[in-house]
Amino acid sequence: MGHLMADHKRSALITGITGQDGSFLAELLLSKGYIVHGIVRRASTFNTERLDSIYSDPHERGNRLYLHYGDMADGASLRKILERAKPAEIYNLAAQSHVRVSFDQAEYTADVVGTGTLRLLEAVREYSESGAEVRFYQAGSSEMFGASPPPQNEDTPFYPRSPYAVGKLAAHWYAKNYREAYGLFIVNGILFNHESERRGETFVTRKITRALTRIKLGLQEKLYLGNLESARDWGYAGDFVEAMWMMLQQAAPDDYVVATGESHTVREFLTIAAGRLGLDWKKYVETDPRYLRPTEVDALCGDSSKARTRLGWKPKVSFEELVALMVEHDLELARQERTLSEAGHKVVTRGLSHG
Repeated sequence: MGHLMADHKRSALITGITGQDGSFLAELLLSKGYIVHGIVRRASTFNTERLDSIYSDPHERGNRLYLHYGDMADGASLRKILERAKPAEIYNLAAQSHVRVSFDQAEYTADVVGTGTLRLLEAVREYSESGAEVRFYQAGSSEMFGASPPPQNEDTPFYPRSPYAVGKLAAHWYAKNYREAYGLFIVNGILFNHESERRGETFVTRKITRALTRIKLGLQEKLYLGNLESARDWGYAGDFVEAMWMMLQQAAPDDYVVATGESHTVREFLTIAAGRLGLDWKKYVETDPRYLRPTEVDALCGDSSKARTRLGWKPKVSFEELVALMVEHDLELARQERTLSEAGHKVVTRGLSHG
């Protein structure tokens, strides 16, 4: 295990590198001396903002971050990237990851999340036949447990309650099957909710901190939410990506639940965030049935004893610290927005006032 960490020329490939987890993981791997390759989808607008702090011109000397165009819906592109990047480690983080949206785009979600993982595993199987040794991390989700009562661990029965969760479960079993059928080093990380200041603005935690900070500065009047009693095990994304890396440094592949072991409701998140801003959220928050899911997951709380014992992992950022970190970040964004607005600039807020 020691020689893995000492080798400064290891190459890693991250699918979903432009997402919250991908950006944190890329930073972690670069800090450990890795060469990092990432897959980005071709779009007409730049979607790499989260990588701004670590991205440099690939022509510059000493650059260790390379981005490749590819898509989980295109197996040929994945095979080409593997040949080019020659990774020792692969982290499959790519997904249509919004649970509510997965009900509206069920087929697309299944293709990218479930079949997309199968395409990548097939590419890895073919690539490894050439003698290459690859370690593969599959990003699972606590949503796979769905309606199974908490606390949930590696032995808890899966009971998915959304097309996203079903897709993730398919990917989980594909990964297990390829590990057992072909002797590949494949791990499943079953991660519970993890948030940060880089979380997408349509996810409930970031939606709350963005809206409340804008309300505080008079930029917004209302916040519309779905189920306030929904309970989740919320940790900090920066802590969780360390567990991903740790899983791939073990002597043998296995599956691990990664969680804080604490459960909090959306209402609690709201209360702490509003408290930091001196707001009474009840004056500003309204329920919108559009944000309710056809099948709800009521309570998730993870038991990560195995990860803590075997990997030596534990979360560092508490729930209160996480909320505070997100509020402070978004308060600064709101201040910048107000300054621009006062200077006569039109600020696009991507529908935050009603979304």
